[in-house]
Amino acid sequence: MQYIDQGSAISTKQVSGRRLQKKNSLFYQQSVLENEEFTQRYEKNIDELKIFKDDHQLQAYKQHFQIRNARFFEQLEQIVKVESSLKDFAKGYEKYGFVISESGILYKEWAPGAKEVYLTGDFNNWDKTQYSLTSDTFGNWEIFLPRNEDGTYMINHGSRVKTYIKNAKDEYVYRIPAWIRMTWQNDENKMFDGVFYNPENRYEFKNNRPGKLKSLKIYEVHIGMAGVEPRVHTFKEFTQQVLPRVVKLGYNVIQIMAIQEHAYYGSFGYHVTNFFAVSSRFGSPDDLKELIDTAHQYGIHVLMDLVHSHASSNAQDGINEWDGTDYQYFHAGTKGNHNLWDSKVFDYSKWEVMRFFLSNLSWWLNEYQFDGFRFDGITSMLYIHHGNGHGFTGGLHEYFNEQVDLDSLVYLMLANDLIHEINPDAITIAEEVSGYPSLCRTIKEGGIGFDYRMAMAIPDKWIKLLKEVKDDDWDMEDITNTLTNRRYLENCICYAECHDQALVGDKTLSMWLFDKEIYTQMSTLTPETLVTFRGMALHKMIRLITFALGGEGYLTFMGNEFGHPEWIDFPREGNGWSYHHATRRWDLADNQTLRFSKLLQFDIEMINLESKYSWLPDGQQWVTEKHNDMKVIIFERGQLLFVFNFHPSQSYEHFKVGTKFNGDHFIVLDTDDMRFGGHSRVSPSYNKPFTLFKEGWQGRPNHIQIYLPNRCAIVFKSAE
Repeated sequence: MQYIDQGSAISTKQVSGRRLQKKNSLFYQQSVLENEEFTQRYEKNIDELKIFKDDHQLQAYKQHFQIRNARFFEQLEQIVKVESSLKDFAKGYEKYGFVISESGILYKEWAPGAKEVYLTGDFNNWDKTQYSLTSDTFGNWEIFLPRNEDGTYMINHGSRVKTYIKNAKDEYVYRIPAWIRMTWQNDENKMFDGVFYNPENRYEFKNNRPGKLKSLKIYEVHIGMAGVEPRVHTFKEFTQQVLPRVVKLGYNVIQIMAIQEHAYYGSFGYHVTNFFAVSSRFGSPDDLKELIDTAHQYGIHVLMDLVHSHASSNAQDGINEWDGTDYQYFHAGTKGNHNLWDSKVFDYSKWEVMRFFLSNLSWWLNEYQFDGFRFDGITSMLYIHHGNGHGFTGGLHEYFNEQVDLDSLVYLMLANDLIHEINPDAITIAEEVSGYPSLCRTIKEGGIGFDYRMAMAIPDKWIKLLKEVKDDDWDMEDITNTLTNRRYLENCICYAECHDQALVGDKTLSMWLFDKEIYTQMSTLTPETLVTFRGMALHKMIRLITFALGGEGYLTFMGNEFGHPEWIDFPREGNGWSYHHATRRWDLADNQTLRFSKLLQFDIEMINLESKYSWLPDGQQWVTEKHNDMKVIIFERGQLLFVFNFHPSQSYEHFKVGTKFNGDHFIVLDTDDMRFGGHSRVSPSYNKPFTLFKEGWQGRPNHIQIYLPNRCAIVFKSAE
């Protein structure tokens, strides 16, 4: 097997050389994937994969799975033979970058295209060539700086550092170390420098990770815009001011965006320049550790919004053209460019690219105690065309063809395997729009290994309805199909909106619903208008039906739970570098005289309802009615019965609702409650039983009769 390809770091010769260094040579005389541990973790017999037993249509594409899995096992076996284990391979941060020991500092980089490499910084008054690195035959450069005679390190904590390189083009350039743990922006020239991070007293975690969750209720956050003031906010402010809000809301997971360093703030963190570095604009690495530790104290899991799908094309601050070639980490030529995103595309077939990224996962899990990742841009990774200009209708032929990037698939399998080996309770979520089958099945079953995927069609459906379709023309069957259209045994995270829907150029649900009245008619001290009645009602109903029917986990972006007004727009030249729209108006939610506070209270009650009755992990959901003329949707999920009336004006007396439950029914949530900004038209029925009639209706064995107001949803629990 040949691994070296335009700058790749390892070849068959190198692998063989490393094998000779292994102490237990007998073990390596047989396949490492034939021992008992591996046979328990994996299924190598393609005919025995459970995914084919669950979906017989996939049988026609067995060859795809056979090739994909063979590549995975071949790569895994090679890693284990060379590096002892996948976890050991993923500890590159113990070999590369700045490695601090009792005797001194080792600095090491992989730069096969470089001709000369030097280390410079504050510690030597930026002398470019004082400290020269030496290279081996595989493109690894290193230098060891022993401790000073007084026992101090030659580089002080907080010193700014860079590498000075004669690159493949014979140019002398400065580069930030690729494995750097922290960077800092220079106020004078706005360029970034690497920072040598070695504090005398490192943060010590005080709390264990929370136990495994049976249902995910995710609060998506961005640290910089998590405050009212128009500026960049910090990890410490979030820990002290926002985390308590999340606890009160009842969410059990926070998903943090923009953790990896990104030179351009306006990229929302998706144009990463330094993959191992915490974004310094929010605070120090220890500040982030304190945030995660405090979240764990509250019992909240913390996910990182991870970008391994592409990198910033910024060659000054990032890893693009680090050694002077365009193919060190990326594909060569135009294949290495993601034109739609103005970014670079990784070549996952390369040994050192795999080491870099698998080590990156291990670093965030072990060093910072993250509980998992939401992988961004998976569709771009899965296909050679990156999904650009390709619409997916769900036909299996669209997924299993020559356009699939097998190297990316193998990397994602290795990534999920590693994550769940380090922490079996870790959570991995794929942001993937095409619907690639098997993405969220375990590797042993025949999948890629993700735990969840984002149900991205749902928010698009709501925006399309609000933007293009009159309320009277909403199709109940279309809404229901969108909410329930997911692959068998592949878990989804549902959401009505996330950060995407709030970005400049689009509108949040609240802006689509309230429009200009969000500025003038949101006070409870002024009379309700037709617009505010509709907006308040549909905002709650859309969230509830999405939460209750759309997936096995739920997500909202911070502030959207109370109908945060306006959009998100980071400082940029086009808005005069303003922070005005890069904030969260918590003051609006806290003001009890504003309707925002009513939407907030509903969200608290809705989240707590799932915490009490736990319907998300229950795979049994039964839609009993989707009546298009009446605009009614009725379904059962878990222990609860959900009834929705989307009709703009029609309410129904003595409305019969079919149910599988055998006892009298009681209301446990009503979107029209006055506490939630409604009219409490159903409130006289609170705490009163709805008598069960042992007569079938809507295909269910029993029914109850209720009053169902227009633009209202009611949730029932049976007394049984």
